Amino acid sequence: QVQLVESGGGLVQPGGSLRLSCAASGSIFRINVMGWYRRAPGKERELVATITSFGKTNYADSVKGRFTISRDNAGNTAYLQMNSLKPEDTAVYYCKIDQMGTAYWGQGTQVTVSS
Repeated sequence: QVQLVESGGGLVQPGGSLRLSCAASGSIFRINVMGWYRRAPGKERELVATITSFGKTNYADSVKGRFTISRDNAGNTAYLQMNSLKPEDTAVYYCKIDQMGTAYWGQGTQVTVSS
């Protein structure tokens, strides 16, 4: 089993920044993909960014140049640095880890961008 705990969400003004963290614990395999997804009110959950255990990253077009995903050296914590936030970034952000054909999700953390 794998547990994911997200933190770092909150209320921020447009143009501001937030940093989300996702701490993974339990049976973490060396090779995996960690990612951030989000669900805005009334919308489907969508990919934000992913990072492999080798450091390869992938971003949604809507966040390219503004968001940066990274992992710590141990590989068990993923981060999402969000800059130049817009009201349309308001959503619940979820962390996910994929390994050996199984996906695990965190409980989500709310990000609200509003003046």
